[in-house]
Amino acid sequence: MRNVLLLSTSTVHGGAYMEYAGPYLRQFLGSTKSILFVPYARPSGITHERYAGLFSEAMANAGFQAESIHTAADPVAAVAAAESLFIGGGNTFVLLEALHRLGLVDAVRRGVEAGMPYMGSSAGSNVAGMTLGTTNDMPIAQPPSFDALNLVPFNINPHFIDADPDSKHMGETRETRINEFHCFNPQPVVALREGAMLRVEGERASVDGTRGGWLFRAGEERQAIDTGDDLSFLL
Repeated sequence: MRNVLLLSTSTVHGGAYMEYAGPYLRQFLGSTKSILFVPYARPSGITHERYAGLFSEAMANAGFQAESIHTAADPVAAVAAAESLFIGGGNTFVLLEALHRLGLVDAVRRGVEAGMPYMGSSAGSNVAGMTLGTTNDMPIAQPPSFDALNLVPFNINPHFIDADPDSKHMGETRETRINEFHCFNPQPVVALREGAMLRVEGERASVDGTRGGWLFRAGEERQAIDTGDDLSFLL
């Protein structure tokens, strides 16, 4: 049974890293206390160690034990043995390149199909969709394919920012970019404001968190979504 929790962000204004997410993770994971962390959205080397340390400390404060996949001799085996998985944020292109290179795309899919709880924030939520085509990041690395984990049959746009009608910024809005995406791609896009998240349990999907967002579908007007809304029809 698919068990997925997709956070728009790891940090909300006024709070520490992952602080706001603790109660949602505890509700989502239930009796599961062990989390395998994937830090590959950050550049390799010492940043993985720092990122894993930051996550482990935050999870300890929330009552969980976290280990990082970057220390595993066999990352695929580590995913297969994991009680639950959390893919952190960073650069989505860097993340997806690493997942493909290390053979983790299929490994994560198999784990989720077998019931392993999957959690992601930001880039980790974006790659749970069909493709990375709605990422907000610069393509600083080149994955072999834009195809992502396909844990849900739509795309995620994290960190969605509503256009400010009084802003003097003349660049494209997030809504403009998503509408351009739909000129070439048919799948829906669930755009989540910071503080919002999407929970998927089997064939049921619902909006969780605090701030909601928008549902974009090709050729249709966007639809506001809010905490508690049922999006199961997208599955």
